[in-house]
Amino acid sequence: MTETPNPNIVDTDSLTGEMHPIRRVVLALGSNLGERMATLQGAVEALADTPDFFVTGVSPVYETDPVDAPDGSGPYLNAVLLADTTLPAARLMERALAVEDAFERERSEVRNAPRTLDVDLIVVGDRRSNEDFLRLPHPRAHQRAFVLQPWHDLEPDAVFPEHGPIAELLDAADATGVRRREDLSLEVG
Repeated sequence: MTETPNPNIVDTDSLTGEMHPIRRVVLALGSNLGERMATLQGAVEALADTPDFFVTGVSPVYETDPVDAPDGSGPYLNAVLLADTTLPAARLMERALAVEDAFERERSEVRNAPRTLDVDLIVVGDRRSNEDFLRLPHPRAHQRAFVLQPWHDLEPDAVFPEHGPIAELLDAADATGVRRREDLSLEVG
């Protein structure tokens, strides 16, 4: 079972002596514009290069039909990344946005518009947030097979906070249009 690291277990910053809890992080990656696979690989590398962020797993790659997207939107490549970190959730969100910007993500007024890269924080330990800038756990991920399936591949007994086991959520989600790409894989390091 996936467990949130004990917030009483800390990592000590060797420069400042500050102590920070180690949190388990689940991130979802997606791309449906440009060189999708190269973009996902670049995002994994950029995230892995983040100080105090330790990638512990990368899921298989899935090709998925766009969900609630404008007409004419192309298919996505999606993956999930697991990590342990001492970074605060707000700093992780800033890093996710910076990685998106590095891959020329254009923000649009159109909801779910096509994008070169989407990096979503799904879960950050047991952290809860309902701010415009940061919603944790992710408010719709528990319904999205393109997040649940790759996460399930990494942690079949994981539990989505406030919603239950991801295996059960995946059974209830519409997984049509979610296809594993055996010919593609992401590497860390």
